[in-house]
Amino acid sequence: MTITQSRLSAFTRDYGVYAALVLLALSNVLVTRDFLTVETLREQVILLVPVLIVALGMALVIGTGGVDLSVGAVMALSAAVLPLSLDYGVVPAVMAGVLTGVLTGMLSGSLVAFLKVQPIVATLAVLVVGRGIALVIADGETPGTGLGVDVPTLVLVAVALIVVVSVLAGQTTFGRQLVAIGGNRTAARYSGLPVNRVLLTSYVLCGSFAAVAGMFTRLTTSDPSRTGELIGLSAITAVVAGGTPLSGGRIRVLGTVAGAVLIQLVTATLLENGAPASVAQMVQAVIIIAAVVVQRGTR
Repeated sequence: MTITQSRLSAFTRDYGVYAALVLLALSNVLVTRDFLTVETLREQVILLVPVLIVALGMALVIGTGGVDLSVGAVMALSAAVLPLSLDYGVVPAVMAGVLTGVLTGMLSGSLVAFLKVQPIVATLAVLVVGRGIALVIADGETPGTGLGVDVPTLVLVAVALIVVVSVLAGQTTFGRQLVAIGGNRTAARYSGLPVNRVLLTSYVLCGSFAAVAGMFTRLTTSDPSRTGELIGLSAITAVVAGGTPLSGGRIRVLGTVAGAVLIQLVTATLLENGAPASVAQMVQAVIIIAAVVVQRGTR
């Protein structure tokens, strides 16, 4: 690879998601009808925030070189548990919802950290079990119950979590250890880093974020057992498109945010122009492949 090609690949890896986002937004402003209306923007924020929150947690796990396929099931569990706890008040209900994420994250993290199960296998098993439990809990539940959260609150929560993850990943010992483990887990273990504890914490955080997203998703999903279906694909796409490699060793928080916005904008653009939802999913798969190819070209 020549120096010019290497620089182009590095530029695409670091800034490609922002360029694509700007171009797509401009094209929608010019072409898509009512794109800048308040109602359209409100709808897009409601759909975006859960994906963004899950992607932030996913970025921490991918930074270790792992992946969490169970996030959709965690969202479903949280959405199913929430209305059962609302009789005790909003705060206890939210705590119960988050606790489901903590417990499922501990299960996934323990399988990966202590039993050395491959992340894709461990989290796939948790996904199947969690989705089944959510289906049992949600049986007979009244549709539509959940947190009455307005759009400004959604935005504030999303911004707060972006700040939290940015600080964790870039300003704390935990973040440096996480990146080191993702870069070379064996070397990190020999260096005395608490590999198991960091891995467990990353999955717990990912599960907690997914649980929060699940409670917010009740705004648009009437059947809690179906909450979060295929959101794992969207979250992984956002993280990888934002410049965080699937192999781990680096976390790009702002890139993940831009990736989540890009994925939502791509989906909205396709649906607005009459494309079926399956096409949007295929486009996400293409984005993942393209991002992985670009990242490989910068090594």
